[in-house]
Amino acid sequence: MPETTFVNRLRVRYHETDPQRFVFNSRYLEYADVSMAEYFRDLGWSYPELLDLDFDPSVVRTAINYLRPIYLDDLMDIEVCCTRVGTSSFTLAFSFMVAGEQACNIESVYVNVNPVTGTSRPIPEAIAQRIQASRLQPVSAAGEVETNEN
Repeated sequence: MPETTFVNRLRVRYHETDPQRFVFNSRYLEYADVSMAEYFRDLGWSYPELLDLDFDPSVVRTAINYLRPIYLDDLMDIEVCCTRVGTSSFTLAFSFMVAGEQACNIESVYVNVNPVTGTSRPIPEAIAQRIQASRLQPVSAAGEVETNEN
């Protein structure tokens, strides 16, 4: 992935597979959703904290490319990076890696939604800044930009 990447590691469980023993197609979106929440946790906010800050990201578009099956008990490294930050929306790219090989990639566009009106609203500035900073260099869970300076 071209930008700084967060990695969420998950193992495929029995109930996530179909009779062929590989991941059922809809599960990839569930994995992406879990990984998005963990991405924000890594940036310093739990999902309830995001909601308290008037940040409620909702998927408005997703594209999935299935490159090869992922099987029962495979260990997935789901790489997450932000590729774009706008006023009320942002784009995350997810790369599903198994044993160093890419098995799937997903691109999702999220919009910050006002749950009362169902309309978009600006991403809170502190959140937008931290998302943008994460695109440029790693950000610690405390939200501080990590540097290699001594």
